[in-house]
Amino acid sequence: QVRLVESGGGLVQAGGSLRLSCAASGRIFSVYTMGWSRQAPGKEREFVAAINWSDGNTYYADPVKGRFTISRDNAQNTVYLQMNSLKPEDTAVYYCNIDERGSKYWGQGTQVTVSS
Repeated sequence: QVRLVESGGGLVQAGGSLRLSCAASGRIFSVYTMGWSRQAPGKEREFVAAINWSDGNTYYADPVKGRFTISRDNAQNTVYLQMNSLKPEDTAVYYCNIDERGSKYWGQGTQVTVSS
C-alpha cells in the first residue's frame, strides 16, 4: 500500500503564492510519475501538473502554465507544486497522485482558497 500526505494549502490573496508538498510512503518500488489534480466546488477533478520520475520531464494544464512549477525530490519520494500569481479561479481542493508501477494512488487533498 502507498500513502500520500499533502501539506501547504491555505488562504491567500489573489496574486500571492503557495507551495504544496506531497510525501509518498509505503510499498514504493518504482515511481513512474507524480502529479497534482484539483477539484473546485461543483466541478470535476482536473489535471494540473505532473512530473516524470525518471527524467524529470514536466507537464502542465494550460490554465497554470507559466504560474505553477512542479518539482521532485527522488530520495524523499516527495513532489512539490509552487503556485505563483494565484487567481480566484485556482480555488479548489488539490490532490496529489502517484503512479507506482502502473497503480495510481491519491492523497486526501488540501484546500487552496484564493480571495479576490
